[in-house]
Amino acid sequence: MKELTRYEKARIVGARSLQLAMGAPRMVDTDSSDPMEIAEHELEEGNIPITIQK
Repeated sequence: MKELTRYEKARIVGARSLQLAMGAPRMVDTDSSDPMEIAEHELEEGNIPITIQK
């Protein structure tokens, strides 16, 4: 996978955190309840269910 730009990362984390806030299941095991932190952790682990088409 190619490196994401900071804008792509921000867009993905924002979209995923909205999904999590609306009740989507988590893709990582964490104690945090903040959707933004969970989405960032998912992105770091590579477990985020979103793809980018360039």
